[in-house]
Amino acid sequence: MKTYTNKNTSLMTSEGASAPGITKRNMTDKKEQTGAVRMRGSVTIEASVGIPLFLFASVCLIWMIEVQSIRISILTAAQSAAKSAAEDTAILPVLNTIKLKKDIISFIGEDRINRSIIQGGTSGISCWKSHVSLSSKEISVTVRYKIQLPLPLFNSPSAELEEHFIISAWTGYQGGRNENDAGIVYVTDNEAVYHEEYGCSYLQLSIRFVPASELEMMRNEGGGRYHACDKCVFGTAMTGVYITETGNKYHNSLNCSGLKRTIHAVEKSEVSGIGGCSRCSGKK
Repeated sequence: MKTYTNKNTSLMTSEGASAPGITKRNMTDKKEQTGAVRMRGSVTIEASVGIPLFLFASVCLIWMIEVQSIRISILTAAQSAAKSAAEDTAILPVLNTIKLKKDIISFIGEDRINRSIIQGGTSGISCWKSHVSLSSKEISVTVRYKIQLPLPLFNSPSAELEEHFIISAWTGYQGGRNENDAGIVYVTDNEAVYHEEYGCSYLQLSIRFVPASELEMMRNEGGGRYHACDKCVFGTAMTGVYITETGNKYHNSLNCSGLKRTIHAVEKSEVSGIGGCSRCSGKK
């Protein structure tokens, strides 16, 4: 009987000893499950942060490529349009900025521009700052436009861009006056100063043909506005008007006396009573 009792006790002890082993395995399984859940949660968080950042970086790269593509397109088209304008100035020494803009749009394609990130499409391109200089025989081309990125989260950021270059103009021979002649100066009928250089910008006006609809935002060299010429503008301005860099009037007619300079070559001793031009006097 004692032996029987001891056997039962041994069995009970053996069964009781196995319980801790089962508990450890359960705890290990729970830890593994908890670790797996944490890992899945970590991957989810990383994906929720990383994927939007990757997509945003991809979009930014696409817009950078588009901006560069637009700049190259406008610069290439402007250079081609300027060559055509240079041929026109051989006949008439006036830069038609309206035609210059139309040629740029034609070279790029109106649909391409309207589908691009240029704000306002074709109407957002401005060439009115371009001009031809008779003194240097060069055409200065300036194309301004504004790009706007369609990113609503950042209030659609925008930037103003400008393409500028200079090419030689076909203005023909502008000689007839030897600027090296000692004692010779140049005067006009209306100005009270003499000029030592025949090519002075006050004598050789840089005339450009611009759209009248953009006059409100245009400024001359001194920052002043352009007003209607009382000699050739009656009522409203025409679709296109003529302006100069140094003047403050816009003109409907290229033959207006306000766009003309009657130049006289005289001995400097004959103009001793007037002062010299602030731009060209004393530069010899």
